[in-house]
Amino acid sequence: MPEGPSIVILKEAVQQFSGQKIIDVSGNSSIDILRLKKKTIREFKTWGKHFLICFDDFTVKIHMLMFGTYRINERKETVPRLRLVFADGEINFYTCSIKILEGDINLHYDWEEDVMNEKWNPEKAKKSLDKIPKQMICDALLEQNIFSGVGNIIKNEVLYRCKIHPESRVGKIPKKDIESLIDESVVYSFQFLDWKKNYELKKHWLAHTKKTCVRCKLPLVKKYTGTKKRRSFFCTNCQKLHQ
Repeated sequence: MPEGPSIVILKEAVQQFSGQKIIDVSGNSSIDILRLKKKTIREFKTWGKHFLICFDDFTVKIHMLMFGTYRINERKETVPRLRLVFADGEINFYTCSIKILEGDINLHYDWEEDVMNEKWNPEKAKKSLDKIPKQMICDALLEQNIFSGVGNIIKNEVLYRCKIHPESRVGKIPKKDIESLIDESVVYSFQFLDWKKNYELKKHWLAHTKKTCVRCKLPLVKKYTGTKKRRSFFCTNCQKLHQ
């Protein structure tokens, strides 16, 4: 599943079509895609893992799910979920979820929850974590209404950097470590963005999919943790378990 930084890259890649009119639309989406024809795109936005195509009185929300892809000014052989054709190019979306959000987009999203948005509010994240003291931090970091845009890669790398065991209970983690986690979720997300643009993301991974702790030289544990049962990679020696 693409994480927040990858969706920001998509937003940047399609800026050539901002302000342009859609001259044709097709695809196998269940939404009323013909509603988009002849409409002018006002702007592209992102909220975490959601890609948003904003029009005057509604917005198309695209979620890439686990295996969604897109093509700009080129096509795959398969039928797209949505194809937008402009006077000088096109965008094609495949294997994704598409919905229409009516009215003002600001009524649908809290931009303070998006770790890559300029309105991101770390204090809001702290207050949200305070409400779920018994939840494992590996689950909490993936809560999109707290850390919108954070996915499993970012989760694993941030926990490793902060030396916190993924199965630690939120309420047992010291305040200073919670603050470090919140700050690092933003720092790493923007580093992820830069590395992804330069096609070098994987070479910077310290924990995700790795087998050995670079600090302790001991084997990393791979385990499906928390209620979300997502893969965690961690060191039981240097990542402290707070219970």
